[in-house]
Amino acid sequence: MEQYKDFAFVYDELMNEVDYNGWVKYIEDIIKNENAQVQNILELACGTGNLTIPLTKKNYDIAGIDISEEMLSVAREKAEKEGVELVLLQQDIAELDFDVPNLDCILCACDGFNYLTYDELERVFEKSYELLKDDGVFIFDISSYYKLSTILGNNMYGENREDVAYMWQNYFDSEENVVEMELAFFIKEEDGRFTRFEEVHQQRAYTEKEVLKMLKKAGFTNVKTYGDFTFEDPKEDSERIFFVCKK
Repeated sequence: MEQYKDFAFVYDELMNEVDYNGWVKYIEDIIKNENAQVQNILELACGTGNLTIPLTKKNYDIAGIDISEEMLSVAREKAEKEGVELVLLQQDIAELDFDVPNLDCILCACDGFNYLTYDELERVFEKSYELLKDDGVFIFDISSYYKLSTILGNNMYGENREDVAYMWQNYFDSEENVVEMELAFFIKEEDGRFTRFEEVHQQRAYTEKEVLKMLKKAGFTNVKTYGDFTFEDPKEDSERIFFVCKK
């Protein structure tokens, strides 16, 4: 079953409480703290452009890549309404094929890398190292092992809104370290009836140690980790871990 297909068209509504302006500020704070000279950014798993659009408005030159044509379609529509020109490419980041070298920054936000297998993540790290300029910065986050195994774990979530409702059942496999998320959502049509759609998402739970090992193998020796939008070391119960890597 494809991911982020029908879900793409209700994604922003269901994520409307996410502080994307806070995300942008944090990313810019990281760039400032690293004293990185960033003008161009390659954004992996850019989704519906919730970071791509505001960063473009701040005069960064951005190319966004995502596997879902539906998510990119939503991003294009939003950008057109806001008068923003975006460079968007449909591509599976697991098979990243981008041939513009000497990039200032590569970004992957909102746990896009949790969707990749170990081997796929190793390839993305190697390709990112290859694409960055010297002193270029690679910024990404993951949903932590704690979050996927415990917060999401084997729990069920649901919400009923006026135009959309959803049920979200999770199953965590402690042997494979994978959480499977069965998502059923109901979208209200013009005639008042609801149409049901289903998607199954899988995310891999990585430990900080695993990711650091892969980054080192790819060539990144200058790596900092932060927990939950801070500039402090991740804690055992940090739900999101940020990695800041300089080439």
